[in-house]
This record gives sequence, structure tokens and C-alpha cells, in this order.
Amino acid sequence: MKRLSIIIVFLCWWAIAFSQETYLPASELPDLIKCLPAPPEKGSPAFKYDVQRYRWGKAQRSNPERAAMARRDAVWSYEALLAELSVPFGIEISASNTPELWKLVTTSLATTDQMRVAPKAYYHRTRPFVYFKEKAFLEDDAQFSGEGSYPSGHTMRSWTAALVLAEVNHGAADAIYARAWESGISRVISGAHWQSDIDVTRLAASIGYSRLQTSPAFRTQMALAQEEFRRLASPDQGGREHFVKISDVIPDVILEIRYYSTHNFVGQRIDGYLAPTALMTRQAADSLKAVSDELKTRGYRLKIWDAYRPQCAVDHFVRWAADVPDTLMKRYFYPDVDKSRLFELEFIMEKSGHTRGSTVDLTLFDMDSEKEVDMGAPFDWFGEESHPDYRGITEDQYANRMILREAMLRHGFKPIDSEWWHFTLKNEPFPDTYFTFPVF
Repeated sequence: MKRLSIIIVFLCWWAIAFSQETYLPASELPDLIKCLPAPPEKGSPAFKYDVQRYRWGKAQRSNPERAAMARRDAVWSYEALLAELSVPFGIEISASNTPELWKLVTTSLATTDQMRVAPKAYYHRTRPFVYFKEKAFLEDDAQFSGEGSYPSGHTMRSWTAALVLAEVNHGAADAIYARAWESGISRVISGAHWQSDIDVTRLAASIGYSRLQTSPAFRTQMALAQEEFRRLASPDQGGREHFVKISDVIPDVILEIRYYSTHNFVGQRIDGYLAPTALMTRQAADSLKAVSDELKTRGYRLKIWDAYRPQCAVDHFVRWAADVPDTLMKRYFYPDVDKSRLFELEFIMEKSGHTRGSTVDLTLFDMDSEKEVDMGAPFDWFGEESHPDYRGITEDQYANRMILREAMLRHGFKPIDSEWWHFTLKNEPFPDTYFTFPVF
């Protein structure tokens, strides 16, 4: 009787939740009870593996970065999910910024969400933290203690969204899938789902996605979303024709584009970076080639962390800095700085010279040792150690900074007082223009 009451309450919740527009009604979607195997039985090898993975997940909670990701992945909203997937996708996905893409993804999720209702109610599998009589690790998951765990609603959404987004932006598919995969793992780490819940849900999402392909409305909206994406990522948008890839001008340059990766002070891929590419105005790239040619005679190659930076990336930095509690990468980039002071100290600003297209962040790579040259402070370190004239480093480290600095000055670049790695072409061609096209 208790189980019947739970099922009735759950179905009432479902009726309200799925009042949103869908591409297909539930009656026209595959029946997951017939498509998928039943959850592993207690005592079976598969269940023992689930228990092993649950214990593994609990151990991961001691990692603050991974625990923070699990907290973000537990938030049950389209906004939260698409904020995470916007990072690998490369463009902010929102109702205002990408209305066609937003409609495509959210309507797809509302459609495939319907498929998980029947198996959840049918199997009503006990969640791991309930099974082990433990308090939910995350408050967001405590509300689901009476709901079946098989399949996983969060994973259904993240994997379906990844399939949709990868079809829109083929170039970012690997990164999109990788992030969605970790979203499923987050559910194991939080103890809200067994590993077998996650594994079967990815299959369920793929089954649902294949059914979406048969909907004319889905295909029409997909075309609109793809066109919207092409427009936002167009090579001809907003002055892209004035820019070149640095690797085309300096073929042996080393690229480590930090804002395309998660190894940066934010801890996420930054908006507007669709590829690990370094762009500059033709004039700046030509001057940088002269720097490279000179330094190669001394046994060095150039290594670049960032060059042109779209305004949406700067906006991403500003939003992050305003979110004071988010200190995921503090110990790596600003351990001695109170995040609330980043604007005051001008570590984060609403405009950047990078956005004008003639600024570059770089260092030296020693061809003999095959290592990055020791400059005494890492790239993007928020502190006085990054000042070019900081003397609290060794003589060799200071000399290395001067080798880079003097070569850049000789070929028309100017430095700034706060970052040893940052240089701007003195006669930049667009001194008053802040470009918006993405890096790709």
C-alpha cells in the first residue's frame, strides 16, 4: 500500500512537470521497461560492483573540486545543466542568448524525460544513501529519497542534452560528451544513484534520442538551432577577417590555450573558446614572428597561453568574480587574495586589451631542455610575484623574464606592470574596438 501511494504521488508530480511542450507524447516513445534489463539483484556480481562503486564515490567527496562538481550536477534545472554544458559547447546557452538552441534542448529533454517515469515507478529501486541508512550527501538529493533511482533522471537529461548539443556543434562533441559523462559519475559520488543506474540511463537516453529523430518538429528546430550556432560562430562575424591564426604565421609556436581547458583560475572552459586556437591581428602576428625568429637563434620557442579573447569571455570572468563563494581554483591561482577584492585590485576588469586582438600572453620554451623556462611565478598568478620587476625570485628567473621582455620590446610590443607574460602591440590596429566573435 505504501509503495502504491508513492507511485500515485510520483505520477501526480509527473503530470505537472510534463505540462511543457514536447516533440512526442509519452505513448509514442519507447517503453523502457521492455527495452532495458531489470536492476541488479541484491547479492549478484553486478550489485556487488554497485556497492564497490558507491564506496569509491564516497571517497571522491574528499576531493573539493570533484565534490563541487557533484553539487553543481545535482541541481535539478535546465538552467543549471546547460550552464555546465555551455563550457564545452563554447557559447553560453540560455533563453536570451540562444533562443533556438534553448528551445531545441529543453523541448528534447521534456520529451525524453517522459520515458523514465514508468521504470522508476515499476522498479522503485532504493537509492544508495537510503539503502545504507545514511544522510544524503547533498541537500538537492534529499528530496528524492522516496523516489526510485532506476533510471537516473539527472543522467537522462545530461546525456540527452549532450547528444543534442554534439549534433549542433560537431567540433566540440568530444568535450561535450566528456562533461556529460562526468555528470553521470557525479550522481554516483553523491550517493543518489548506483553505477548500474547511470550505465543503463545513458543507453536509455540514446534510445530516446533516436526516437526524437523521427519527429518533424525536432528536425525543424534542430535546423534552426544549427543556423543560430553558425551565425554566432561565423568566421565573418565582427571583424574576424582582420585576424590570423598565430600557428599559421609561426608554425613551430607551442599552444596551451588555458581558457579552452579547465586549468585556469575559473576551473571551467571559458565562454567563447570553441577551439584551442590563438588568434591575433595580422600586424601583431607578424611582429610576434619577428620575436620568434630572434629567440630561436638563442635556443627558445614561444609558448602561448592566450591571445585574442572575445568579450563574452571577459564577461564570463566578471560573472565568476562576482560569485564570491566560488573558490574552486583559489589554491592554484590566488591563495593569498580575498576573492571579494578581485575587482578592487584590478585582477578582473570589465574590459581587456586582449579583446582588441593585438595582445598576447606567452612565455619561453627551452629547446635544449625541452621544458618551459622558469619565470619564478606561473601564468595567471594573482599576486605581486607576477609583476615583471618583482625581485623576490632568483637571479636566473629574473634574467629569464628579461630575455622575453626585451625581445618583445625590440619588436614593437609594450608590457604592463602587473604581469610578466602580458604584451600588447604598441601600434595596435584596433585600439578602440572590442571584438565579440568566438575563438575557433
